[in-house]
Amino acid sequence: MKKLTLIAVGLMFLLTGCGKKTPEDLISKFEKTVNNSKSYTLKGNMEILSNEQTFTYSLEANFLKDNYYKVTLVNQTNNHEQIILRNNDGVYVITPSLNKSFKFQSEWPHSSSQSYILASIIKDIKNDTEASLEEQKEGYVIKTKVNYPNNSELTYQKVYFDKNMNLDSIEVYNNNDIVNIKVNFTSIDLKANLKEDDFALDDIIDLSENTENKPNNNSGSSNSNNSSCENEECDTKTSNILDSIIYPLYIPSETYLSNSEKVDTDEGNRVILTFAGDKNFVLIEEVANVSNEFEIIPVYGDPVMLSDTIAAKSANSMYWTSNNVSYYLTSNDLSTEEMVTIAESLGNITTVSVGK
Repeated sequence: MKKLTLIAVGLMFLLTGCGKKTPEDLISKFEKTVNNSKSYTLKGNMEILSNEQTFTYSLEANFLKDNYYKVTLVNQTNNHEQIILRNNDGVYVITPSLNKSFKFQSEWPHSSSQSYILASIIKDIKNDTEASLEEQKEGYVIKTKVNYPNNSELTYQKVYFDKNMNLDSIEVYNNNDIVNIKVNFTSIDLKANLKEDDFALDDIIDLSENTENKPNNNSGSSNSNNSSCENEECDTKTSNILDSIIYPLYIPSETYLSNSEKVDTDEGNRVILTFAGDKNFVLIEEVANVSNEFEIIPVYGDPVMLSDTIAAKSANSMYWTSNNVSYYLTSNDLSTEEMVTIAESLGNITTVSVGK
C-alpha cells in the first residue's frame, strides 16, 4: 500500500510538471513585484555603443508613485552629469555644471522605451504578443520588441533575470543583432521610502548652486588660456573662444556645406555652419557657458538621449552640450532621427575638429 502511494505521488508530479512555472507566471510575478512598489531606487552602469565607441554612465533611477521620476546620469569619461526629473510641474533636463535646465511639457518616460524604468520594461513585455522567455542556468531571459522613435535601428531587447525573477541586466539590440545599449543593475531597492520632496527641483538647484569645484570651461575645444585677471576681476572671454570648427561626419545625401561663418559675441565667439540642398539646416557651435544664476529654458518638445549627453528636441530644432561645446541645430527639412544622426556624428571631437 505504501509503495502504491509513492507511485501515485510520482505520477502526480509528472502530470503537473513538478510545479514548473509558465512564462506567464514568471512575467506576472515580476509585474506584481513592481506594481507593489510605492517607490524604488535602481543603481547601475549603462553603456551606449555608437560609431565604434563606447560611452559609459553611472546610473541612478528613482521612482515614486504615481508619476515622479528622477534619473541621474554621469558620463564616466568626462564626469558630465545630467538629471532627468519628472514631477507635477513638468519634465526637466538639468545640467548642474552649466547651472541650467530645460523644462518640457512632455510624456517622458512613457513616450518611448526606457531601459532603466521598470514600468517601461513591463510595458514592452505586455505590448509584444511575440515576447519569448528562455530559461538559462543563471535564470531567465525575456526577449521583446522595443519602441525608440528617435532611433528606428533599435529593434529588440533582452531582459535578464535571476532564478527568483529579480532584474539583473538589459541589452538593447539594433537590426543587425548588435548590442547598442547595455544596462547592468548593481542594486535594486523596491522599498526605497522616497517622498515628493526627493523630486523637488529647488533641492537640485540648491545643490547645483552650492557645488564646489565645478568643471573648468577651459577644456574640450575651448581656448586653453587661463582667464586674465587684474585687481581680482577676470576677463572670461578668452576662455570662451572656440578654437576649431567641428564638422559633422554625417550629412544627408544631396546636401552640402554652403557657408561657414565665425562671429564675435559678448561671451566669446560663435560658429555658424549653413548646409543647403535637399535637406537644409543650420548648425551653431560655441563654448558652453555657465549661468551666473540657475536658468530654466522652456522647450516644446522632448528630451533625447544621445551617446554622450541628453539633448533638448523641439519641433524643428535640437540643442545639446558635448565636450564643453554647445550645439544648436535647426531645420524644417530634417526628421528627428536625422538630427540625432548628425548630432552623434559630432560626438568625437578628436576625429572631426578642423583648425581655423
